[in-house]
Order: sequence, then C-alpha cells, then structure tokens
Amino acid sequence: MNDHPHVEEPGAEASARPGPGRATGPGITIRDPLWNTIELDAVARSIVDSGAFQRLRYIRQLGLAHLVYPGASHTRFDHAIGVYHLIRRAIDGLTERGALESIDATERRLVPLAGLLHDVGHYPFSHALEELEEPLIPGHHEALTRRFLEDVDVRGALESEAADGVDRVESLIRGRSGSALQGLVSGSLDLDKVEYLKRDARFCGVPYGEVDVDRLLQSLMVLESPEDGRPEIGVHEKGVAALESLLFSKYQMFRNVYWHHGVRAGTVLYKRIVFDALGAELIRPEELVGKTDEALLFILSERAGAGVAGGPGAAGDAGGAGVARMVDALHRRRLPKRAAEVVAADLPPDEGDWVTSDAPLKRAVEDRLAEELGLEPGFVFLDYPRKEAMFRLDLLVRRRGGEVIRLGPGGRAGLIGLPRMADELYRTARVLRLFTLEGRTQVDPLALAAVVALPDDEVRGRIDGGGPLLR
Repeated sequence: MNDHPHVEEPGAEASARPGPGRATGPGITIRDPLWNTIELDAVARSIVDSGAFQRLRYIRQLGLAHLVYPGASHTRFDHAIGVYHLIRRAIDGLTERGALESIDATERRLVPLAGLLHDVGHYPFSHALEELEEPLIPGHHEALTRRFLEDVDVRGALESEAADGVDRVESLIRGRSGSALQGLVSGSLDLDKVEYLKRDARFCGVPYGEVDVDRLLQSLMVLESPEDGRPEIGVHEKGVAALESLLFSKYQMFRNVYWHHGVRAGTVLYKRIVFDALGAELIRPEELVGKTDEALLFILSERAGAGVAGGPGAAGDAGGAGVARMVDALHRRRLPKRAAEVVAADLPPDEGDWVTSDAPLKRAVEDRLAEELGLEPGFVFLDYPRKEAMFRLDLLVRRRGGEVIRLGPGGRAGLIGLPRMADELYRTARVLRLFTLEGRTQVDPLALAAVVALPDDEVRGRIDGGGPLLR
C-alpha cells in the first residue's frame, strides 16, 4: 500500500464541494493515509501548486530519521496539508457550535492557509540546520517565511482573500497575530503538534504518537482571557485528558525517535558537513535557503570534490576534502558511533553553555578530544540537544462550573499534572553523547561528564594551556 498522499484531479464532484474561501476555481481532493480524505478549496490548491510549496515535497519531515526508521520518508508537504486539514476541522466545529460569530469570515479563511504555509521556510532536512543558529544560518525557518510568501502564486492566492493577506498570514505563522484563532497555528495547542506527532509515529512505525484528536477538537472553545478579556483559543475541562495525551506523546517521541542515538548521529554528521562547508567557503549562508535535501548535498559534494568555493577566493582544499568525505559517509550511512553517553539526570544542572551551542569553543573542544583519542580533527562530535519548551503550557481552560483559568508551565493540581513532571521527563529524554567517525572508541562517561561541567573560561584555559580535557 502506498502510504503517501494521493491527489485526485478535480472533476465534477470535487468542483461541487467549495471550501470556506471564495470559489475562484475548482478545488481538489487528496487521499491521505492519516486523515483519509482532505479537501483543498481553490485558494489552498493555488498555494499547493506554487513553486514555493512544491519544494516541500523534497524536504523530509524528520530530517535524518530515515537512516534509522526507513519509513520516515514523509515530507513537509504531507504534514503541511495535514495541518491545513485539522485547522479546517477545528474551525468547522467551532462554527457549528456558534463559537465564531464574532470572528469575521476572512479571518476564518486565512487561518487554515497560515497552517498550510507554516513550514514553507524550512531548510533542507528540516530542523537540523536550525541547531547551528545565527550567524551561521540566516535565521529560524519562521523568520524566513516572508520571502516564500512573496512567491507570485502564493501572494496572489492570499491577496485574493484579503489585500493584506500576506501580512496577516505571516503574523499568524510567527505567533504575532492578535487573532483569537492564533492558537490554532502557533501556541501550546497548535494543530501542527497534533499533526506531526500522529504522522511521525505512523511513518516511523512506532506506537508513541497517540493523541485523542477527536476529543481535543471537540473540546476547543473561544474563551475570554481572565487577564484582559481578549478572546483566544482554549479548551473545555473535558478535553484535558486529550491534552495530556498530546504532552505525553511528545515526550515519548523525543525520547524514542527525535533524540534516538542513530538519528542524532546522522544529525551531527549533517550539521558538521554544513558547518565545515561554510567555514571553507564552499557555500554561503544565504544559499542554504530554498534548497531541497538532496540538492544541498549534491551542491556540497560537487563543490567539495572539485575544490570549488561558493564565491571568489576559495578556502583551502583540506576543508573541501573533509566535506566530501563526510557527504560520502552520510550517503553510505557510515554514521558516527557512540563513544560515551550520559543521561541529563547524571549531569550537573548548570553545565557549561558551550556544550549546547555550535560556537567555536565547542568545536575547539571536539578537536582537542579528537587529538587526545588519536583521531583526525573534525571526526569527534559532542551532542547535547535541548528543548526546554517540550512541556510549555500557556492555555485557557473552562472549568465545568464555568470558571476560566489559565494553565501555565506547572499545570494545576486535580486538572493536569504532566507539566509538573516536566523537568524529570525532560532530563530522562535528554542525553549527552560523544560520537566518533571512522573507528570505534570508548570514553569513560564520568570523564566526559566532568568536561561538560566545566565553565567556559576553564575550558578555554585548558585548551590554550595545552592541558588534557579527559582526566
């Protein structure tokens, strides 16, 4: 069975089912393995047919996870259409319950389109490159949204709904809109999370992404904030159990899929390829934007193999040779191997800032460790992923008695308890790993933990003074 979305060309049946937007032409029906039938109205179809959106067909949703879970070849294209579908369902349900009478029709049409376009700015292999941070990359994918919304077909579709459609959709995607429906696109309960957890679990073949979607959608409400009276998306108390299923699924997927050691091995290798290619001037930061997965690897492989830089004044050939070698290793799935790993619970809570970034100090530590282990410079990788917002909550809940309260990061006794366990769960899912490429090496985890515990200044002192890091 083909588990990827199937598009049916519109005939009389499809044309007869207008979506919420103006009927500017025929819509289209998509058969999706997760949500079964998805209807795109004419405006959404125009966006999906644009060059900016079609690029998402060639960006894997889970980056390098397919190297561990072969089924994880689903794309940002699949996922974005699923988010559009869920937001449409949510708005339809809220409309039927009379909850959107104060929301104008244009807003109700633009919000699903913002869901459709929320990932349009993604880099090749999705989130992996964002771990490099600025100035190595031009910015977070949401910060790049505007340039893709300026695609002539996307802009035309959005402006057919509202003259300021591009501005309003960008604000929704970046979480800056004053819309009462902002929370459907970006927030504690945004339907992006629901969609990716379900889809990722399905294509990885794991049972961890179960979320009670129907119950969650049925419990959605537009509530007035107790602080300032402004309307925003919230849930009825009856939907709290479904909300907990969402939070726990997120924890399980991070522990078992997103931060799986093999997935992280592929991710650190890919990040190093791009990091070194930028350093060797094989590619410029702006060239990372708008590429597809394989296109970027092809460009890097070609330029590294030919010793050609991305601009005049090529850097030394040594950097290019290393990049070519690592691209080849990635293509052949010759991933870095674990030399040591330490769960966060066994590390001091105030580890050095350098270990969670890709600043020059971290690379200096990795190269010093390579020297101490008798390996080539560039072939040692420290990995300590972070996601403090894993259980972040900022959500209105209507109690059965009618009281509206705001749930924050700590949850609330008797209502939702999972966030109060967030620190423990986060430290269980999070693992510090030392990887080495081309050769198996074992390092004492306690010695590695001691290095990570060092403050930035002491690490610099040891490197500058020639003293060993591993003791």
